[in-house]
Amino acid sequence: MNVVDVFQYCIKPFFGEFEREEFKKFLRMGGIFAFIIGSFWTIGTLRNALFVTCVGITQIPYAKTTALFFLVPAIIVYTKLLDTYSREKFLYIFAAGSGAVVFVFACIFAYTQHIVFAEVDGFLAYIPFFVGYSFFIFVECYGLLMTSLFWATASDITLPESAKKGFPLIVAIGQLGGIFGPYCINSLPRRLGLTTSALSLFIVSGVIFFMLILIKHLFTKTPSSLMVSYHGRNESQAEQEQKTGFFEGLRLLVRHKYLLGISSIIIFPEIITTIFDLHFHSLAAQQYSGVHLVEYFGAHGSAVNIMTFLFLIGGISNITRILGLGVSLVLMPVIYGAAIFGFISLNSLTFLFFLMASSKAINYALNGPAIKQLYIPTTHNVRFKAQAWMETFGSRGAREVGALFNMLLGPLQKTLGDVAGRAQHAILASYFGGIIVFVWILVALFLGRTHKTAIEEKKVVC
Repeated sequence: MNVVDVFQYCIKPFFGEFEREEFKKFLRMGGIFAFIIGSFWTIGTLRNALFVTCVGITQIPYAKTTALFFLVPAIIVYTKLLDTYSREKFLYIFAAGSGAVVFVFACIFAYTQHIVFAEVDGFLAYIPFFVGYSFFIFVECYGLLMTSLFWATASDITLPESAKKGFPLIVAIGQLGGIFGPYCINSLPRRLGLTTSALSLFIVSGVIFFMLILIKHLFTKTPSSLMVSYHGRNESQAEQEQKTGFFEGLRLLVRHKYLLGISSIIIFPEIITTIFDLHFHSLAAQQYSGVHLVEYFGAHGSAVNIMTFLFLIGGISNITRILGLGVSLVLMPVIYGAAIFGFISLNSLTFLFFLMASSKAINYALNGPAIKQLYIPTTHNVRFKAQAWMETFGSRGAREVGALFNMLLGPLQKTLGDVAGRAQHAILASYFGGIIVFVWILVALFLGRTHKTAIEEKKVVC
């Protein structure tokens, strides 16, 4: 037995039994996802700290709103490129372009590290503001579109039974990038005595460029028999009703209850975690600053991915594989309901650290792979175009709703004081979250039944 066979034997109780080439396919996909997760979590946690430093903590809700508007032209360009290039070539283009942009930001932060902006007048004084917002917007676009493109490709080359065991394995391997990337890379400038995080960005740029090699390896080394799509008996008819164009994905989304349902279960956890996030970042910014704040957020990012990895290695995917997709979907709102209760019961940075980490981890470990399986009984346009709209605007629209709710925190603190205002905001959040959890359960039940029926009847839902 070689290393691959030993590894396959060890993970069998947690993910199920694979054929040898099938297992190697998911290892390759997991490697790509590890680089995506590692790069995104590294620049994502770095983005938060840099934005707080360059612009300020109170501007984060407004930055999320601004990013949402910039996603419209981003998704239009994304859709145009999908109509022009194959899925393989588009992966190359998107990864190469993202690596180049990160390199440019690294150069900007390295060049401006010696300028004391408080001592200059005119346009130069606004550079931190523009750089902070620009980097925030780019990270939002990269994280959403890169992961959406990867999972659209994964859904397009995987059959339902294989996805049940393979998708959780991809997510588990991907967490390794999220574990080592944010903390190790973002803590490096502090360890070397540097005053900015430009070095971290240079490293991430190299990581993204290296991902091109892994993408090529997936498409050239995997047998063609394992790179096939799910096809339903009614797929030709469904595709004839679909069109090309910038807004086809959006048109599909608003026409089908199934896609609106998927959007909902993407949106609901994001709204709740966005509300949690503001309280967490606010308390963290009171205790840390500069590169120490970057390192703290990096440690939090690593903790999320460590927990996600442990959940998956602990066999959480067996819930979906044995009990069914519907059970996994319904279990998520129940867990988040418990998290809301904990949020209003305790108020400390340490507790919020672990509450945030565990909430995100269970979402990535259980809800994430389940959602990706929901796309399999759909057409090519839904997997690539509608999914991009759903996960981009669903996720960011949810964060916008959370951000709008978080704007109440400032007025409440001005009226009631910092501590009482935060407590009142938490109470209001619990009422809001309770309504979300109730609706979430109903939507999850609908999606589970619809997916099961489509697979049993060998049809596409839309």
